Amino acid sequence: TMQSSGHRFRDVEHHPLLADNDSYDSSSSSSEADMAERVWFIRDGCGMVCAIMTWLLVVYADFVVTFVMLLPSKDFWYSVINGVLFNCLAVLALSSHLRTMLTDPGAVPKGNATKEYMDNLQLKPGEVIYKCPKCCSIKPERAHHCSICKRCIRKMDHHCPWVNNCVGEKNQRFFVLFTMYIALISAHALVLCGFQFFSCVRGQWTECSDFSPPVTVILMIFLCLEGFLFLTFTAVMFGTQIHSICNDETEIERLKSEKPTWERRLRWEGMKSVFGGQPSLLWINPFAGFQIRRLLLRGKKGGPEFSV
Repeated sequence: TMQSSGHRFRDVEHHPLLADNDSYDSSSSSSEADMAERVWFIRDGCGMVCAIMTWLLVVYADFVVTFVMLLPSKDFWYSVINGVLFNCLAVLALSSHLRTMLTDPGAVPKGNATKEYMDNLQLKPGEVIYKCPKCCSIKPERAHHCSICKRCIRKMDHHCPWVNNCVGEKNQRFFVLFTMYIALISAHALVLCGFQFFSCVRGQWTECSDFSPPVTVILMIFLCLEGFLFLTFTAVMFGTQIHSICNDETEIERLKSEKPTWERRLRWEGMKSVFGGQPSLLWINPFAGFQIRRLLLRGKKGGPEFSV
């Protein structure tokens, strides 16, 4: 502990006293405002490999569904309806993945635990606030330090290598949408595989695919395994996220059995806080709030910022 300007810093990792709604705010921090004008990306080898694998697996599923099952089908409307539906879900899933990966999850500015910043907080003499010793930042309430992002993240739920980013205050909505759409396309792929196997067996594997029967079987078996694994994983994760949002409790807080020092929101208020406003189609739209013009301006202001 050290004395500074009548206030006390305490180097601890958890249980900060500074709340998110105190005078400390992202709009009042020039460093955080500058960070908001740059692209967020984590340079983590494992995370980048997992993110690329996610895209490749979705592309593989789309290839099998489109070229192995739907295009050879003699039922025109069956192929069109299922093809449009599957590809739309795939686009929404990958868009949600990108928004989760490239959105600042709520990082606290590095090195803001300075005398000048302390003076701007207008704290009472003797008031104790908490500083992260790893990134030298003042920790808001419910913030945790991520060893991979090397930043303190507000309302950090967990670090997910599949999206190469932390899931936190600002990108949890996109992560929920990502798990939901992946679960939907996985279920859709499994249903299509079931129909295709039945059709091929009934037709004795003649003209059921443009590929040879052995190749068709292998491709569809791999798709079934992928679909089952992804459906199980993302459905469980989706349910866990919705449960956490409704209980206003992050996964880290639940695992560490942290006693809430904040006033918990009601279940519906928690959903509106994460997804924004009253229920509407915007809740399930990963493109909501995305501005291409603003993204281009970010690039012109000095290029992307890469978190380390």
